[in-house]
This record gives sequence, structure tokens and C-alpha cells, in this order.
Amino acid sequence: MSDLGETGSIVDLGTPVVGGAFDEHHPPDAALVGDCVHCGFCLPTCPTYVLWGEEMDSPRGRIYLMKEGLEGEPMTDSMVSHFDACLGCMACVTACPSGVQYDTLIEQTRAQVERHHERSAKEKALRGLVFSLFPHPRRLRLLRGPLRLLQASGLDRALRRTGLLERLAPQLAAMERLAPRLGKPQPLPERIPGAGPRRAVVGLLTGCVQGAFFPGVNAATARVLQAEGCDIVVPKAQGCCGALSVHNGREPEGQDYARKLVDTFEHSGVEYVVVNSAGCGSTMKEYARLLADDPAYADRASAFAERVRDVAEILDELGPVATRHPLEMTIAYHDACHLAHAQGVRAQPRRLLEAIPGLELREIAESEICCGSAGIYNILNPETAGELGDRKAANVIATGADVLVTANPGCLMQVTSAIERSGHPMGMAHTVEVLDASIRGLPVATLLPT
Repeated sequence: MSDLGETGSIVDLGTPVVGGAFDEHHPPDAALVGDCVHCGFCLPTCPTYVLWGEEMDSPRGRIYLMKEGLEGEPMTDSMVSHFDACLGCMACVTACPSGVQYDTLIEQTRAQVERHHERSAKEKALRGLVFSLFPHPRRLRLLRGPLRLLQASGLDRALRRTGLLERLAPQLAAMERLAPRLGKPQPLPERIPGAGPRRAVVGLLTGCVQGAFFPGVNAATARVLQAEGCDIVVPKAQGCCGALSVHNGREPEGQDYARKLVDTFEHSGVEYVVVNSAGCGSTMKEYARLLADDPAYADRASAFAERVRDVAEILDELGPVATRHPLEMTIAYHDACHLAHAQGVRAQPRRLLEAIPGLELREIAESEICCGSAGIYNILNPETAGELGDRKAANVIATGADVLVTANPGCLMQVTSAIERSGHPMGMAHTVEVLDASIRGLPVATLLPT
């Protein structure tokens, strides 16, 4: 079995093993499968197990299914349903005392599923819509006009009140509910000089959803980096990083996006590539593994991945030089799964936020449990995602904080939607927006709901 990638090269996708679930092209690694001792430490951190209590919808249950597939069991609809139900939040990776690399295993498995499982026409249509839209920044920007008109007219809320779209097409209804309130575009120049002595030259990934729906986050990121003495390069030719494709088993597509992004930043003269979206950053740090089989890109991808930093990482590493003005407010900090579990970045954003005078940071109960966003999971599985979103919203509201702060656009959309359903008004902000407000001396009101 093969596929013609966007670059025009033939990609060998492997032939299914007779009677088995997987082909020979990177099946779930048997050695990694064997690392799982089925101890159960992952169970209380797994969102689907917490909701349903089903063994096959836990990490160790899914690893058991991978083992069965490796031993010759065919890929059945039931097997695939358990793999599809996984949010890929990687909380189990953090919880596991044996160091099981579930992140690698589920990624390998999902690529096999996409090659060898025949989805229904409805599933194909929905996934086709998602992947023809979300990884394309220009297409997303074209949506801004109609979406702003819909929001300004109030038709979006009117449609929501009827419940018609929810009954006819719950996945499309989920997409509509998640759409953030859009502000004005804030385009960035290709080069932004740092304030004061130069401390670093960084490239900025503007992202797909981040760039189209949260341009204020990119603008705040640039201002904070600039205030901290960074020269910033923002390549106009940059596209999708491939995270959504990789996390959903679309391996050749994700590899093509990765190659193009490596090309874009390779000769930009930057020391670091800064990312303000947790899901994007986690995939970009794995480019070496993603492109390991490509002799033309393996070394280049490895060099690129070593330069990738989440914005909180680079700011914490450099240390503050810009003055922080007081923000008399309380915040609840939500760990985005692909920042905390996939990248291990937990302390840095907290240190940055707690260094702001007057700001009080409050922790959220069940912080390890995913909010239900998980890339496009909340579109593909709106009912499960809704349960997790409501659970997260209740824990956030219980902190009594003025503002929820996180570091991922998907989390912002998911938790905002859940908090709106709860009827509890609350500010929502990205970590860099809070830092930007402090550095610029803006009033707390700029971070509160209007």
C-alpha cells in the first residue's frame, strides 16, 4: 500500500499482516507495549476511564488491544472505537511509574487505523471537512468575515437557542459553539526589533487556529518577547505545523507540513522557534522522530526540534528585564495537556505569572484531567467532550478566580464554551496576554468579561 504525498514522492505505507491489525510500517512498538505492567496508576488520570470505568477505554486497556493486534488479531470496529475514544492527553504518561511511552504507541496505532480501517461515509465527510479547513490559515482567515457577521447579528445565539443544529448535526453544532468572539485582525510585520540590548533572535509560529481566531495572542506574544529584548522573525510563508494531522494518524500529511515548516525557518537566522500553542509545540519538538525515515530531512528536523521552545520556556530561560506592573486579581491556571504532559512545561508559566505584583494564582482541582478539547476531539466526540468540559468548568469556577489562564487555543475555546453554559461570567486569557497586560500597565478590566 502506498500514497502520493504533497511533495510528489511515493510513501510506502506498508501491507497489512495477514490476519493481523497492523502492517510493517511502524506498528505499535512491541518493546514499548511490553513496558506496561498493568499497574493501574494511569486509571484515575485517564478522562475516558474516569467517565465510563471501562477497562478497554483506559491506557492499559488500549495497550492490551495493541498487543492483540501485534499477535494477529484483526482490526475490528470495536478495537478502533477504543482507540478513537482516546483524547491523546498524555496524562497517563505523567502518571506512569514504569515510563510507558503511551504517546508514541497511540500515535503509531492511529496511523495504522487511518490506513486500514474503513470509516463510514459520515465520518469521512466530517474528517474531510475538518482537515480541509483547520490546517489552512488562509482558509480560516476567509471564515472570519462570515463568522463576525453571524456573531454581530446575534444569529449564532438565536440558532443555538432553537437547538435545531444540535439535533440535526451535533458535530457542526459543536464547531459553532466553540467559535470564539472575534476581534479585529492584528497582523504582525516580518521583523520586529527587540527593546534594549539584544538577548535572542527568535522565530514566531503564528499557527492556524491561533492566527485566525486569536490574533491578539500572537500580538501579545510579540510584544512580550520584544519587551524582553528579543528580535522577532515572523515568516509570512509559514503554514501548518502538522499537529492535527499527526495526532489523528494522518502521517504522510503531517510529514509534509513538517517538511515545509523546517524549510521556512531553516535559513531565517533564528536561535529559537517560539510557539504559543501547546499542541503545536509538542509536535514540533517531535519532528526528529516524525521525519526519521526521510534521509533528506532527518538531520534537519532534529536540528529544528532542538530549537523549539514554548513561549513560557523561553521567557523563563531568559529571565525578566521588562518591568512588571501590578495586576490586583486572582487567576486559575489550567495546564494544557500538550504543555504539561507532552512537553513537561509546568513550573515555567507559574513562575512567570506569580512574579506579577498583586496577582494570586489558584490551582484547579483534578488539574490532570483533560478539558475535552484535545485537538479536534471536541468536534468528533461532542458529547464526551461536553461532559469533560462541564467537569473542568465546575472545578475552575470553584476556585473563585477572576480569570482562567491557559496556553492553548483549543483549551480556551473549550473551557470558555463550558463556562458560558454554566452561566458564570469569567475572564479567559492566554498566559502571554496576562504578562503583556502587566508589562504595559493595563488595567485588570482588560482581562475581564465585558
